[in-house]
Amino acid sequence: MSKDKNQKTNAMRILDKNKIPYKVNYYECDEFIDGVHIANMLSQPLDSTFKTLVTKGKSGEYFVFVIPIDKELSLKAAAKAVGEKSIEMVHVKDIRAVTGYIRGGCTSIGMKKQYVTVIDSSALRFDEIIISGGALGTQIFISPLDLVKVTMAKVESITL
Repeated sequence: MSKDKNQKTNAMRILDKNKIPYKVNYYECDEFIDGVHIANMLSQPLDSTFKTLVTKGKSGEYFVFVIPIDKELSLKAAAKAVGEKSIEMVHVKDIRAVTGYIRGGCTSIGMKKQYVTVIDSSALRFDEIIISGGALGTQIFISPLDLVKVTMAKVESITL
């Protein structure tokens, strides 16, 4: 692996600063297809592996949702969770401008701004969940309660 492949991401620096324990997994990722593909490639459980989705509300505000990779976000439940009339997914081409991260490397920790974040309640069933580490080919294993703490997230049922 190249040297910079194992460098700390912004998300890791924030976790270190907040003294939050986590583990990192680096893997080869030439092309990001989706989280399910990556989890299957790494023989990881789908229900405890989470993806980060970025949305925009009718108000123009951005919101972040963290859900299991094999689930779909309920736009209705998500909008209700953040007090919006409606929300829509941010287009892939806009993710970097909004978050500072690229598709496949987007995490709720350390975005350009601290957006309102909601983590699906299913995360609390696990002692540890897997999330993106803030770069392609990087995963963070973290307690869901620590993720809630560091992102100041709400926990709601937001999947279909």
